[in-house]
Amino acid sequence: MAKLYFNFSAMNAGKSTILLQSSYNYNERGMNTLLLKPAIDNRDEKAELITSRIGLDARADVFTDTLDLESHILAAHAVKPIDCVLLDEAQFLTHDQVWQLSRVSDDHRIPIMCYGLRTDFLGNLFPGSAALLAIADDIREIRTLCWCGKKATMNMRVDGSGEAVLKGKQIEVGGNDRYITLCRKHWRDKHINASAAAK
Repeated sequence: MAKLYFNFSAMNAGKSTILLQSSYNYNERGMNTLLLKPAIDNRDEKAELITSRIGLDARADVFTDTLDLESHILAAHAVKPIDCVLLDEAQFLTHDQVWQLSRVSDDHRIPIMCYGLRTDFLGNLFPGSAALLAIADDIREIRTLCWCGKKATMNMRVDGSGEAVLKGKQIEVGGNDRYITLCRKHWRDKHINASAAAK
């Protein structure tokens, strides 16, 4: 039975690497995958590539928040049967798009594997992640580490000096230059220190 999967973690846990490895495994067995990534994730020079920090990459269909993903996937499936859909940066999905993906899984029996962040730099759920946590059939955490060795669960946006940013838009695409991953205790400590310094 096909399922809707949500694989989540803090930043720098290797989500894109795992996605690319999963796609490779399908392809190696003669099966076809469809890779998807949101247009808002424009960190790479080639917007149509899903890239990992260890140098792997693969071409993906780029989508906006207005695209009907169910229609897009079924159109691609009609041209070449798809055995699995793998979607990167799933936190940027809309609530409706998550339901569209669930219909592809339920009604058309195509597994959907989503990879993304659970929370933003202030510890709040992203809309796409909230919807996936609510309705995904299978939810898995991919672990990464804080500098102290404990499991990192929080993403912290930092300024040019490496200090915690305490306000701003929920979405600001960036990499290691803008974000660090921390355990909850050290995330709280950094926020408390930044808040005290701002007074």
